[in-house]
Parts: sequence; C-alpha cells; structure tokens
Amino acid sequence: MTIATESREPRTSRAGITGWMLFDWAAQPFFTVITTFIFGPYLVSRLTEDHAAGQAAWSYTLTLSGILIALLAPIMGSIADASGARKPWIAVFAVIKILSLAALWYAAPGSGLLFAMAMIVLATVAAEFSIVFNDSMMPRLVRPEDAGRISNIAWGLGYLGGMIVLIAVVALLAANPETGKTAIGIAPLFGLDAAAGEDARITGPISALWYLVFILPMFFFTPDQEKGLPIAAAVRAGLADLSATLRDLKKKPGILRFLIARMIYQDGVNGLLALGGTFAAGMFAWQTFELGIYGIILNVVAIGGCLYASRLDKRLGSKTVVVMSLVCLTIATVGIVSTGPGFTLFGLIPLPTADSGGLFATAAEKAYILYGLLIGVAFGPVQASARSYLAQSIHPDEAGRYFGLYALSGRATSFLAPLSVALITTATGSARIGMMALIAFLVVGFLLLLRTPYPANKA
Repeated sequence: MTIATESREPRTSRAGITGWMLFDWAAQPFFTVITTFIFGPYLVSRLTEDHAAGQAAWSYTLTLSGILIALLAPIMGSIADASGARKPWIAVFAVIKILSLAALWYAAPGSGLLFAMAMIVLATVAAEFSIVFNDSMMPRLVRPEDAGRISNIAWGLGYLGGMIVLIAVVALLAANPETGKTAIGIAPLFGLDAAAGEDARITGPISALWYLVFILPMFFFTPDQEKGLPIAAAVRAGLADLSATLRDLKKKPGILRFLIARMIYQDGVNGLLALGGTFAAGMFAWQTFELGIYGIILNVVAIGGCLYASRLDKRLGSKTVVVMSLVCLTIATVGIVSTGPGFTLFGLIPLPTADSGGLFATAAEKAYILYGLLIGVAFGPVQASARSYLAQSIHPDEAGRYFGLYALSGRATSFLAPLSVALITTATGSARIGMMALIAFLVVGFLLLLRTPYPANKA
C-alpha cells in the first residue's frame, strides 16, 4: 500500500495520542537513571573496587540482555500481529520490569555483582519487549506525514520524564561526598546513606513506581487493536508470519538495508548511552552527585534536540534527521574517548590539570561535558526519527512483525559493541581504548544509511 493511501486513515483522538506518547515519559527514567547516569556507574565504581573489571561486568550484562532481545523480539512482534491486542503483552512485561527494578534496592556494596546483573537483564529485556509492542501501535494511531513529529515529541517527553527523576535524585537523595549534602544543600531524604550506596540503589524502586503510574494513561485512553487469535494459536501463527516476513524482506531491499544500517549504528548508540557515564565515573571518579548533574545537563539539551528535530523531520524527512544525528554522535564519541586528565583530541590539545574547585573542576571534565552536549542534541532524534522512518515505510497490518525486526536490528548484534568494549578493555587494561570500538559502529552504519531510500519501501 502506498504512503498516500495510508494517509487517509483516520487520526486517533488527542487523548489516545497523548496516552501513547506518555509511554516514553513512563519508560525513559529506567534508561536515564538506571542504565546511564546512576545505577550503572554505581555498579561499575562502587560494587567493585576494580573499575576496569566493573566496566567489563556491566558490558557483559548488556551483552546478555542484547542477545535475549535479539532472539525473541522478532517473535514477539509477529505474535503481536497475530494476537492483535498489544496492551495485555505490555502489562505482562510491565510486571516483570517493575519487580526487577524494585529489587535493585538490595544490591548493596558487598552483595556481589551477579544479583544486580540478573535484575538489570530482566528489567532491560522486559523494557525492550514493551517498546516493541508500543511502537507497533504507532502506524494505526498517527498518519505517516505526522509520524516524525509525534515520534520526536514523544521522545522529548521521555527525556523530560527522565530528567525530572534525575533532578529529584540529585536534589533530594544523592549527597555530595565532600559535604554530605544534596545539590540544594539539604541532607538526603529518608536518611539515605551514600556510603551504603542507598542514594544509587533507591533509583530502582523510584523508576519502578514512575513506570507504574505513568503507563496507565496508555491503558486507559489509547485504542488498542481488536483481539485476534488466542495466545497459543497466535504464537504458532506469529512464528509462521515471521518466517514469511524474513523471506519477504528479499523483495524489499530498501527496508532490509535500513534495518542492517540501523543494526550497526545502533550498536554504537546503545554502547555510548550505556557506557558513557561509567567511562566518566572511572576516569574522573565521579560519584552519583556529579553523574546526576551531568545527566541533567544532557537531558536539558536532549529535550531541545527532540523538539527541534520534530520540526526538521516534518520539513526535511526522517532520514536527514538520522544522518545529521549520526554525524554529531560520531564527533562526540571521538571527543570523549580522546579526552583525559590534561589533554583532549588524543593529546593534540593539551589542557591544564589544575583543579579549580567545585563541580567539574578540571579542564578535561569541562571538555567532556562539551562533547556530551553533542550527544544530548543527537541521542533523541537518531532514535525517534528512525522509528518514524520505519513507520512511514510499512503498512499498519504488518507493524508488529516489522517493529519486531526493528528491535532485532537494534539488538541483533548489540552484544558486539559492549562485548568489543569489554574485551578490548580487558586485554589492554584501558577503558579509553575499549571505548574507541564504538566509533567504528557509528561510521559503518552511517555509510550504509546514506544509500538507503526514503521511505525505505521506495524503489
């Protein structure tokens, strides 16, 4: 079916669209405070005394999560098309995610890495499967010409939600190690003890509660597809549909190229998202307080980036926005891995090593934050516009299976980036050299995407 024909499909009510967009608002704090800025760095720097070993353990955690998602996400998407309704599946995975996040409170120093790693794997897999079902609702809710705008706004809402939770942690819960006070100069609420990691561990239950509350509007107001086959029959039909879809991809080279390009560059994006905070924690000895402030800065920029990208997407198209975002991310990654105490750009630009006092007191830390601003600008649009890129290239009846493949493309080789970082870090003993592996993933994916048609089903 052509894009023009799809454009005549009716628009969902404002409340339905808002409920769907609030899913991103509900889901993002997990990625912001757990994966990126608070709990991940806590696991690396405070659950173990060896930062290189901690980064390797975190990378292996992400690797296992990625393998499970890659194997099962396409199956889940095909089952979604066969079963029709998406909300029951989202509810099941919501329960798994909420319980896993709440359990992170028990990941105290001395408790070992395995428990925390297991809970992160469960929460990550449940989160990604929920996203498959939620994203596959979009083609029926939004006209193709509005997909990029709505997708970027939803992603911006997600960053805003993540930032609010991050601000709450930094302002009310996480103490500066030097002063024992939070960012607003008060003692941590609930008597949280930073020495026991409670300021980081509390982010698990907080993210779980946030998700539980704000996912409800989607269930109440967003229309779901009518029920299809019963679960057992849907599973059988979904597996058959997946096989047919994989064969059908040979007739859709544009979509296949798009999925392969995204598979490669998203590895770099995921790795940068998950490991950027832990890299800073190890290099600059940033604690929860500093990481939280850094995260807030990036999220403020990210919200603006998504809102501006929503206009660019409408005017220039989703592909252009994704390409521009990849350029920004590549430049930022080169900057980050080339920066250390006393230098940036691999020593081409020396930096003073004097500590000026206060937050981010060295020149290297300030340079790291500047590169982080480029990440903030591009992180949201590279994902939101890729989502709308696919939505404009498929028919709503096949949205589940193709968004399952979309999740596969984001995860099929997602273990390669963190595994590459982990293996290189372990082999060299240098987190900086390990992080350089991410640049290759971003560049190769970018080059493949340049030759992909837009929309992807275009000859």
